[in-house]
Amino acid sequence: MGRGGQDMAVAVPGQRRGRLDGAGLRIGIVASRYNEAIGTRMLERVAAQLERLGVKSSDVVQVAVPGALEIPVALKWLAQSGRYDALVAVGLVIRGETYHFDIVANESARGVMDIALEYGLPVANAILTTENEAQAEARLDKGAEAVRVAVEMARLRADLEELAR
Repeated sequence: MGRGGQDMAVAVPGQRRGRLDGAGLRIGIVASRYNEAIGTRMLERVAAQLERLGVKSSDVVQVAVPGALEIPVALKWLAQSGRYDALVAVGLVIRGETYHFDIVANESARGVMDIALEYGLPVANAILTTENEAQAEARLDKGAEAVRVAVEMARLRADLEELAR
């Protein structure tokens, strides 16, 4: 994606891309309760995006965890179930005065990626890492963007599996 979430890809003959059609997809969302006021607003946008893409609320499971470091293990539990086509991580880490920010930001991102690679499952990362609340406010749509990524990647995975048959 280019700046502002704009798709900068050029169509290439024979290129495969996932569709932004969430109908029939099962989506798991893991959200941190830390910085809950902003997280709640992100989740409202996540829900609206899921609806716009045709994902039924009955096909969505949302799990709340204490903080960003707990997101990867909850994602793993969802992935282990085999019931989901894609997962979305939602959270917010705001820099403080200590090194803790770097640990939480880096390890939560690494954990999210580890789950995607271990299970071959699309896991979109909307764990914001910002310097302050104003930056977080300006990025509230990152959760909705992550939903689009999750749906597109779930469709791409299904298309590639079909192609391999």
